[in-house]
Amino acid sequence: MNIRFSLALTLLPLAAAGCATTAITAPAPPTTPAVNVAARGETDAVGTANADAADDPAIWRNPADPTASLIVGTDKKAGLHVYDLTGKDLFFIDAGQVNNVDIRDMGPAGVIVAASDRNDRKQAKIALFRLDTASARLTPIGIVPAGAGEAYGICLYRSGDRLSAFNVIKDGTVRQIDLDLSGATPTGRLVRSMKLATQSEGCVVDDRTARLYVAEEDAGLWRFDARADGGTTPVRIAAVDGERLVADAEGLAIAAEGAADGGYLIASSQGDNAYVVYRLSDDAYVGRFRIAPGKVGATEETDGIEILTGDFGPDYPGGLFVAQDGYNPPKAQNFKYAAWDDIKAVLGIR
Repeated sequence: MNIRFSLALTLLPLAAAGCATTAITAPAPPTTPAVNVAARGETDAVGTANADAADDPAIWRNPADPTASLIVGTDKKAGLHVYDLTGKDLFFIDAGQVNNVDIRDMGPAGVIVAASDRNDRKQAKIALFRLDTASARLTPIGIVPAGAGEAYGICLYRSGDRLSAFNVIKDGTVRQIDLDLSGATPTGRLVRSMKLATQSEGCVVDDRTARLYVAEEDAGLWRFDARADGGTTPVRIAAVDGERLVADAEGLAIAAEGAADGGYLIASSQGDNAYVVYRLSDDAYVGRFRIAPGKVGATEETDGIEILTGDFGPDYPGGLFVAQDGYNPPKAQNFKYAAWDDIKAVLGIR
């Protein structure tokens, strides 16, 4: 959640219509430097101007034509956008206050999009949609209750034909809900609950290893067993220390590569406008990077991120990294695209 707005902003005249009014407070520099990567593209701005609105992206890769892949992004004050790889806004659906989003291809059941629905701040819900990948349209298929509290983060976990959603409540509660898509409307069944001590949001599941990762904003990154019968005790893999990971710890994404547990976990270090990379096989710290100005602008105060490895065409041949940009003047907030190959190159990883 973007919270570092400048106090001086309230003393300035209102910005022109269509301009984002959020300003950035310069963070204290961490002791561990970050290398720079230039974004190769960006999306159209979200429709909600002058506000902290864009939040979280999810990626669907078109295996037949990678250049026709799609990105779904939340405007947490209005609904969901669908973008193409050029960043063009192809479709918008009014879904109200949806905060985070995730995607899984469920074969015959279609490409399922789940969003954390916070329209009722006291009762969490999961809003479910089906993505028509040919027309880039989202169709609502139902809303599943997720218990008391404010729905904040969400991530999906596919195990065979089984689909679960992890709904992260703002107070750090994490609920695993099995989703049944077989009927006319979807239903959900609470499988178990887990708890972190303080405010949490970002989460991601590695389907290959059945590991759930959750970001506790002011404390650090945690790993859980994602299996329904797994343990509920978290393992901390990184602390918010002001050196490598700077509060708030926000979005999480997995770059799956190589062996069954190969690849990397990426976290948004929102407090210093950077991203931190850890090796999945042993949770080891790998490095830090920033998206710096280039063909398009830099990213600041990033909430949600997503990455998907594989061929996305000539601009992103090794994978696509998408990051929310919390400061995008003179336009409203949007999402920036970076090439995974570029990130690996500056970090010196293969």
